[in-house]
Amino acid sequence: MSFAHTHARGYVELLLQNRSVSVLTSDPGIHSPAETRGRTLADELGVDYVDTYHELLAWQPDAVIVTSENAHHREHVELAARAGAHILCEKPLATTLADGEAMLAATQAAGVILMVAFPVRFASTFLHLKADYDAGALGDVFSVRGSNNGKLPSAREWFTDPALSGGGALVDHVVHIADLLEALMHAAPLSVTAVANQKLYADRAKAETAGLVSISYDNGVIAAIDCSWSRAETAPTWGGVRLSVAGTRGTVDVDFFGPRVHGLDSASGVPLELPYGPDFDAALLGTFLEAVGTGVQPQPDGAVGLRTLKIVLAAQESVATGRTVQIVEG
Repeated sequence: MSFAHTHARGYVELLLQNRSVSVLTSDPGIHSPAETRGRTLADELGVDYVDTYHELLAWQPDAVIVTSENAHHREHVELAARAGAHILCEKPLATTLADGEAMLAATQAAGVILMVAFPVRFASTFLHLKADYDAGALGDVFSVRGSNNGKLPSAREWFTDPALSGGGALVDHVVHIADLLEALMHAAPLSVTAVANQKLYADRAKAETAGLVSISYDNGVIAAIDCSWSRAETAPTWGGVRLSVAGTRGTVDVDFFGPRVHGLDSASGVPLELPYGPDFDAALLGTFLEAVGTGVQPQPDGAVGLRTLKIVLAAQESVATGRTVQIVEG
């Protein structure tokens, strides 16, 4: 449902490689001339396409991937749930707490799976970190530094429009680190303090482009997240995700997108970075497809999506008020 998110292309390409899956797409609406979307993109990808979501859901899919603009997630998740389809929804879950809660209620009432697309937790490096953490190899963890830095997402204009995205760099990048911390520690966030500015790309973006978010957890850990769109437009790759986990018995630094071959384009001399290793999106999608087959709820589920959304909303409130914001459970 929708080609709005840049990950939509990758999901389609992966699904088309799976001979046990039939794929149908739809991306209705008026799109920016600068973006390749709708039937044009479907034809480019070689995937079947219909003009409306009504036609797509009348096809009675077993599952749906929602890759629309963040502000439309609730509408599309509710449509899919009413059609009885299991759902993989792009992050963040929603742009408001009310929408996120309504999405969980709709999927629970329909008895369908709701999974949120957080692929980095499927990286083998994270699984090793998780195993070390659970085994006590780091001792008592007391702090985490995380960064999710990328280019300004200009390939899809809606990313920088708060009416459709829900915000800027805070919305786009905090949730990935927040999900990793959720999966690592299973601790509850208590409070959030955040600062942000719009010095980068001030003439192009309608929301914050740089931010620093501090989160206090109920296990005593303090986490700091750099969530800026600070990667140069001329950089060879979009950006990256990193964690530094400090404990009483040692510190571990993880670069989740670190494995890359570096070189130069022979024709232009432009630097190149070619990633290698397992595809996180493929692992995420495989987990979702397995869950659709078994009917067993996978992680990260809608509740995880809601908790990470609460961190983002608290960060936005902290930026607006200049105060630390408490997170209320329930």
